[in-house]
Amino acid sequence: MKKLSIVGKDYHTEEHVIGYYNAGDRMKVWGKLGAFWGGFWGLLFGSALFVIPGVGPLVVFGPLVSWIVGALEGALVGGGLSALAAGLYSIGIPHDSCLQYETAIKLNKFLVITHGSGAEAERAKDILELAGAAQVAIHPDACRDLVSQT
Repeated sequence: MKKLSIVGKDYHTEEHVIGYYNAGDRMKVWGKLGAFWGGFWGLLFGSALFVIPGVGPLVVFGPLVSWIVGALEGALVGGGLSALAAGLYSIGIPHDSCLQYETAIKLNKFLVITHGSGAEAERAKDILELAGAAQVAIHPDACRDLVSQT
């Protein structure tokens, strides 16, 4: 599943995150939500744990990982954007939407991003709306028609 990214705040842990150990694209040690995150970990391409000031620890799966890292490496973080928002902005999601998605994450919601052709984006939008997503948006100016949901 290389066209799907999921990001969620790791707010259920009582421990302070220092880092994690990854062996062969699989986590060695899990927290209280191990079964939940473990299922996604095996399905999605790319995964990371980021500790973002003002947001907290985030578990990120999918291509969004490389977008966040790219934003950090390219010094795109600034202008009131966190690493998460800068990663989204770097692929063409509007500034206001980036801030809105970051706020949703701070409120313990999940962000689901799919990308593909226009038809794939419309299909993903239909599925997310049917599933009861709080908000669904298509960003046609973003790379490969991104659909985001909070």
